[in-house]
Amino acid sequence: MSVPTQHRSVVMCSNGVVASAQQLASAAGLRVLMSGGNAADAAIATAAVLTVTMPMMCGLGGDVFAIYYQARTGRVFGINGSGVAPRGATPEYFRSRGYQKMPPHGMLAPSVPGGVDAYFTILERFGTRSMVELVQPAIEYAESGFPVSQHVGESMIANASLLARYPTTTKVLLKPGGEPFRPGDILVQKDMGRSWRMIAEGGRDIFYKGAIARAFVEFSQANGGLFTTEDFAEHRTEVYEPLCVTYRGYDVLQTAPPSQGLIHLEMMNLLECFSLAGMGFNSVESIHTQVEAKKLAFSDRVRYAGDPAFVKFPLKGMLSKKYAARRSSEIDPRKANNDPAAGQPGELDGDTTYFCVVDREGNAISFIHSLSNAFGCAQMVGDTGILPNNRAGRGFSLVEGHPNIIAPGKKTMHTLNCYMVLRNGLPYIVGGTPGGDRQPQINAQILCNLIDYGMNVQEAAEAPRWISTPGTDPINIDDPFQLILEDRIPAGVVGGLEALGHRTKVVGSYAGGGSVMLVQVDPVTGVRYAGVDPRSDGEATGY
Repeated sequence: MSVPTQHRSVVMCSNGVVASAQQLASAAGLRVLMSGGNAADAAIATAAVLTVTMPMMCGLGGDVFAIYYQARTGRVFGINGSGVAPRGATPEYFRSRGYQKMPPHGMLAPSVPGGVDAYFTILERFGTRSMVELVQPAIEYAESGFPVSQHVGESMIANASLLARYPTTTKVLLKPGGEPFRPGDILVQKDMGRSWRMIAEGGRDIFYKGAIARAFVEFSQANGGLFTTEDFAEHRTEVYEPLCVTYRGYDVLQTAPPSQGLIHLEMMNLLECFSLAGMGFNSVESIHTQVEAKKLAFSDRVRYAGDPAFVKFPLKGMLSKKYAARRSSEIDPRKANNDPAAGQPGELDGDTTYFCVVDREGNAISFIHSLSNAFGCAQMVGDTGILPNNRAGRGFSLVEGHPNIIAPGKKTMHTLNCYMVLRNGLPYIVGGTPGGDRQPQINAQILCNLIDYGMNVQEAAEAPRWISTPGTDPINIDDPFQLILEDRIPAGVVGGLEALGHRTKVVGSYAGGGSVMLVQVDPVTGVRYAGVDPRSDGEATGY
């Protein structure tokens, strides 16, 4: 199959660029860059607007993972802004109440929100502006309202019955009478605007030790939750060196556990063992090889990976080239493996929204933040305007001996991950996507599109994609394997995959999920090339 037709133009500029899933957020970030702010400053402004304009995807009750390249020092930093399970969250607690799997909604579903502390950490470590200045656009959109965009409106309609379960949520995110907001309606969130104003003026302690923390704990305990003041007060963002593997001569950086960026990197190691370019884009052979690599990487994650503070697992082994060479031999070119087992890596030489920013000095940030499922736990905390995540409900297991079994103070493995590709030590590709367990699969496809098939960033984002399910989510992990393919992939290719044993499902032309945002930097001219997924309301803008 040839490279797909490109429907949107690549955004090109020589200075700063922002690519996000919502135009108001991209515009807020661009204004910061044009007024002299750097990538970290622009990231905070962009993220803050997204918490208001994409309430199903992210918010003050969510988590953050990021990778930051600091041009002045040439160093790259990983940011882990995820929180822990409450102190009372034991497997016995849930089992004694009849749960066989973690509850996905309500006040038993959240972990401690890590995003707010991550915002402050990024700004203090790398930024130049004040939080008060950077979040003003977000406050204005919250207090005065903004027009609901196409994809946000569709999500609010689809999730109206969920939002209607909880009176505090209904009051804000449904119209009087219980009707959902639709594209073009003005959504006002005054309570969230007040919370953002308190955070900007009072700092992280307002959220983790002050009035907002108290509101969270009181509301949680009044509604069957387990949060304590200590759970919030002890939260800290982690700053670390990102994971890295090479792929055909490029350095691919990813977020470290509890992020499951390791799956993306293991997939790239496995795929490097094959000549994808020789197979052709989206051929039977190419898709089969990538899908089988996905199954092997995901089976390793499920078998071994957990919060490194609680679980020792062979991360270095899982990401080694020697292990990839051995593991890749398990990919049979003639047959789909619908019962993949974890390998033995040993200790060889240990709903979400994404955006990226590159500034004129060459600082770059890859940034992903999320409430987990759409609208998180769905139960808004009193009159704070804040929806907590449902990361604990979505990510933890209740199966004894599982590396991701819930425990007090433990972080669940996160679907959240984002990447950055370096060429000769400088940012070359900055990218990511939302999509739960689809993220590593889509991220791998995007890098293959760019590096193996020579696509530009917009072609790579628009290209027909596949998704293999299940992934790692405890809710559906026991489902049989299914290969989802967008209908722009020819019927002959679908038939060829079925002949290899893949159980297929064909969906709409752009229904494969994800919301890819990409920036590529020309190493010679410095031109920034940005691409945006048509599966979103996204926009890239630069100067």
